[in-house]
Amino acid sequence: MLQRQVGDIVIHRVIESERPDFDAAGFFPQITPEQWAPYRERLAGWALDPKVNGLVFPMQSFLVRTRHHTIVVDTCVGDHKERARPNWNMTTSGEFLQRFAETGVRPEQVDFVLTTHFHTDHVGWNTHWENGRWVPTFPNARYVMSEKEWAYWSGLHKETPQNQIADSVIPIVESGLAQMVKNDFAIDDEVRFESTWGHTPDHMSVHITSRGQHAVITGDLIHSPVQLQETDWVPRPDFDPKQAAATRRAFLERYCERDVLVCASHFPSPSLGRVVREGDGFWFEYEKS
Repeated sequence: MLQRQVGDIVIHRVIESERPDFDAAGFFPQITPEQWAPYRERLAGWALDPKVNGLVFPMQSFLVRTRHHTIVVDTCVGDHKERARPNWNMTTSGEFLQRFAETGVRPEQVDFVLTTHFHTDHVGWNTHWENGRWVPTFPNARYVMSEKEWAYWSGLHKETPQNQIADSVIPIVESGLAQMVKNDFAIDDEVRFESTWGHTPDHMSVHITSRGQHAVITGDLIHSPVQLQETDWVPRPDFDPKQAAATRRAFLERYCERDVLVCASHFPSPSLGRVVREGDGFWFEYEKS
């Protein structure tokens, strides 16, 4: 499922890649094999590749088309960029732009790029390499970013250079296209930020409303379906693990058993569904394609 209607709004998934790139033990370093055991069979073949013990994560953007605006939420990994992860380093696949073109939208038609946070796999296609420099991929868009997130990452970059900040965020700021906002930012009454901090200092999700229907794009609020049952499992990248777990639990309680489409950014395809209660925790009821 690559397209879904929410009221008058159309949400497209734009998938750059979907592979078992993340070692489960490394991603959740505090979790023992015994703690994993109850979930291996349930996740095998779709969310966990048992051959390599790899978590299956799509790297994807969401293209949101309202009556008034064309919006991109997050921009994946990008091409020609120096990255620490081998599968992300200096890629040249062109998959993202090809799949973006399949939506029928051209990059210059995008009005807003909403950034949930500044991790590598969420800002990469902010820019592309052209004539010896990094230039905005969406040249007519306002790139909306949390001012608090920017303050943290720009400060960190001065102390310890961060490649994704250098090649995917600073060029946007220098181009004059960046719009730094607080966590209550709204484009209009249909698309707004929803604060879900913890994974990073000012992580955002994106709430969409149209004709009484609702959807939420999670960003990295939650990474794997196993965290629906184990909300306190902390992935290695979390900035504030205790806060991230509390935010995750509150989000799941808030939307559990409600008619709200959850677009889980890193859940395996089709990535869209609803949160339901299961025992003391939750589970994900996928949309039927």
